[in-house]
Amino acid sequence: MVSNATIEVTGEGKVMVSPDQAVSTVGVETQVSELRQAQSMNSAVISRIVSALQAFGIPSQNISTIDFRIEPVYDYTNNVAEFRGYKVTHLLQVTSSADSAGSVVDTAVSQGANVVQGVRFQLSQEAAYVDQALALAVADARRKASAIAANSGVTIGAVPFTVRELPLLAEPIPFRATLTTMSDGIPIQTGQLTVSAAVRAIFVPAMRHTTPSFSKG
Repeated sequence: MVSNATIEVTGEGKVMVSPDQAVSTVGVETQVSELRQAQSMNSAVISRIVSALQAFGIPSQNISTIDFRIEPVYDYTNNVAEFRGYKVTHLLQVTSSADSAGSVVDTAVSQGANVVQGVRFQLSQEAAYVDQALALAVADARRKASAIAANSGVTIGAVPFTVRELPLLAEPIPFRATLTTMSDGIPIQTGQLTVSAAVRAIFVPAMRHTTPSFSKG
């Protein structure tokens, strides 16, 4: 006999993985009185950085502009604005292997980069680790449902009635750096990423059958 009741549980799974990719954000801020000069100076430094990164072995498709801004700069004295010039900001996003992140930043700084917004580590094959975490989450849900069933005098089927994935993401590892703390050969530690998954599962319990006893009359 199958009960109309259900057992609903959540399960969680986690996989610890060393990241294999790094995304570094580096760039140049240039501030001078003339706009054309600011643009020219900024472009020259960016070109040197890109050329040096390519010579280091970073493919051109792994180097992209993520921010380019031209802003007027003012000083304020007694609420009076005094024009000082222009600031040109050009930021690059560089994708590399995780173990070369420090060298990427070093290379950029050596060519004139004066902005380093940080390094973010990630997985190139994240889906495979998400699948592993999901399998662990389903197993965790089954363990919980089995414990509930065992204490309720019922059993659960081999396959859940429904399983729904709950939204969870991998946790990126950021690395923040400032130019004042930089030296040759930045010792960036990649650490590990935690890839997490969670599910909500519903199991349909079945009543345990007992063998009837007979006695002779």
